[in-house]
This record gives sequence, C-alpha cells and structure tokens, in this order.
Amino acid sequence: MEFKRVVITGLGTVNPLGNSVQEYWEGLKNGVSGAARITRMNVDLHKTQFACELKDFDPTLYVEKKEVRKNDPYALYAYAAAQQAIEDSGLDLEVLDKDRAGVIWGAGIGGLQTFYEDVKAYNIERPKFNPYFIPKMIANIAGGLLSIRYGFRGPNFTTVSACASASHAMIDAFNYIRMGKADLFITGGSEAAINEAGLAGFNSMRAISTRNDDPATASRPFDKDRDGFVMGEGSGALIFEEYEHAKARGAKIYAEFVGGGMSADAYHMTAPDPEGKGAALVMKWALEDAGIKPEDIDYINVHGTSTPLGDIAEPKAIQACFGDHAYKLSISSTKSMTGHLLGAAGAIEAIASILAMQHGIIPPTINHFTDDPEIDPKLDFTFNEAKEREVNYALSNTFGFGGHNASVILKKY
Repeated sequence: MEFKRVVITGLGTVNPLGNSVQEYWEGLKNGVSGAARITRMNVDLHKTQFACELKDFDPTLYVEKKEVRKNDPYALYAYAAAQQAIEDSGLDLEVLDKDRAGVIWGAGIGGLQTFYEDVKAYNIERPKFNPYFIPKMIANIAGGLLSIRYGFRGPNFTTVSACASASHAMIDAFNYIRMGKADLFITGGSEAAINEAGLAGFNSMRAISTRNDDPATASRPFDKDRDGFVMGEGSGALIFEEYEHAKARGAKIYAEFVGGGMSADAYHMTAPDPEGKGAALVMKWALEDAGIKPEDIDYINVHGTSTPLGDIAEPKAIQACFGDHAYKLSISSTKSMTGHLLGAAGAIEAIASILAMQHGIIPPTINHFTDDPEIDPKLDFTFNEAKEREVNYALSNTFGFGGHNASVILKKY
C-alpha cells in the first residue's frame, strides 16, 4: 500500500506563555517562565501554591457568553485553539467535503473542574447534580463539540493516555489520512487541571514541585535540585491535511508529519523504567515509521518534566537510541517554561518543534543552575538560552502515567 503524505496547515494554542501561536513563540525563544502563584483560588493550605496558569484568557472570544457555563474549561480551551488553527489554515468550510474531515483529540483527564465542583456541591440536603455535569465532565466531549461546531462528520474520538494523549491523537490522525480514510483532521489536545482536586491530588503523589518561594524557577528539567513538575493548562490544535488536498487549495504548509511511535514501559503505575527501555523503543519505532536514520534528527523536544526519576531515564533512552549521534543533537524541554500541560503537552510541544524548524531557533531549557552527576553533561540540553540551528527533522517525546509512550517526527517543508 502506498501511503499518502500528511502535512500541517494550521496551528492554534492558548497556553501559559500566551493566547496565540505568536505570543507562544515569543515566550519560548526568550526563555519566559509561565509559572506564578495561583490566582483563581485560595491556595494557602496547599503544599504547592503555584502553577502555570493561562493569563487573560477570554472564552467569549470563542463562544457566546451564555455557552461558557455549559462547558468545562478544558473544552473552552479546545474551542479557542481549534478556532485559531482553522482560521490559520485558510480552509473554506463552505466547499470542504466534511464527510472526509474529522476530529481526533487528546485529553488526559477531561472535565476535572466540573467533576470537583459538582461533587463538592452534592450533599444529603441537595441530592442532585447540574444537568450539564456528565456532558461537561467526560473526556471525549471537546472532540465532539469541535465536530459539531465545524460539521466534520469523519472519524471522531478522543485518546486518553495521560501525558501522551495529544501525541497519540496526532499519530491516529496521521494514520487515518495516510491510509486514505480522511482528507483532514483537527487534532491536538486540551487540559484544565489547575484546581483544588488536581493540585491536592498531584501533591499527595509528591509529583509536583513545592518551590513556593520561587515559582518562576521551579520547573528545572535535568537540574540536580529539581523537585517535581509544575502544573500547566491550555490547549494546542493542529490541522493535519493530506498533501495533495492541501496543495490543490494553495494552503501554506508549516511542516510534514512523517512518523509516530508508540510503546509501553510495562514497568510501574507512575514511575518510568529506570533505564528508559520503553522510551528508547518508542523513539526507535518512530524513526522506523518515518523511514529515516537516527542521524537525520536535529532536535528533540523532550518529555523533560523536571521529575527526579524521569529526567534520568529519558537521557539514557536518547543515548541508547541515538548512540554517538546523541551528542550532536539539540535537546530542550519547553516544559521548563510552560509547565506540564498533561494531556495537551504533546500538542503544544509539536507546535514548538514546528516553530523551531520554521525559525531555525532551538528554544531553551531554562532554570538550569546545577548539573546532575547522574546525567551525561556532554548532551546538549540548550540550557538557559535559545540558540540558532537549522532543523530539518524534529522529534517530540511524551510519556504518561501507566507507562504510555508516544514519539512524533516532523519534517521541515
């Protein structure tokens, strides 16, 4: 079977560095931290009192005011990023064959804010829930809402694989298009877990940083003194399109999506395999799927969450997969700036990789102060300052609780 080519023709995002792709890129290349004390709730009693929140996000730019209360924040973020991506793509929705256009979305949790608020309000004297409780809360609703908004009747589903969710969504969209089962997808992911339940839940696991005295430097991937990830929120959306379909309508093309890998650690509920076996395997399979050699990759946007165990396992996996070429790669963790967007991480990090290719700039891994003796210092993590480099192929990693691993490979167009 001869596979069709898949290109990316539209981008959209709302995330802790900005409410547009341009604002996001300015923050990335300038090494801006999106972390600060949480503003939307009282956090005095929480071990962690900061996160990477959205700033100045106005949902009424994307939905009518009366619709805001009918949607969980994670769905509102999806609406925003998808609308930006559709507008950016220049698609004429009046002539598009909507039977061959679909939505494959990623969400690690879904409507956690809705779930928390309604369960908190329930009691013996008030034994009922809001009628929107179920549709606001379920993890697949954002993808369904996007198909309803744009009338896309093609494949529509949601991937739920923790922090790998958006990457799995993109790989599925890629496969449907290259096998000829669709012409176009809105794909990506959204997450909105910065609330009492999300904060306390991750705190109880000791998964997130407690550096309350210095939030801006709390996300410290690969630094000796890292103490956990920083929660982020938002959404990233990409328009995946069959190459000939895009070319026929004169679309601008950002990049080509050329391969994806999927694997499992099969090791532990939350901890990575200490030798990075699943991570090495997923990168190997992504390279095989793309039909390229390890030496072809110029840049890896790593999972790099700033956790004690994960930040040791991933460099080991890179060395196992890439051999000597590992020392010629540019590597960076943009989570040092955005925090960890959980199920949406793969989407905004794919966008970061595309922008790095487009501009010839590797975004930095900020907040590096002290080398970790357990991490090879000869690897180039692009610490603290962006640098210029031509990027022809970029690989982006996402690894989720449960041992879910996904890697995607993008090619400069």
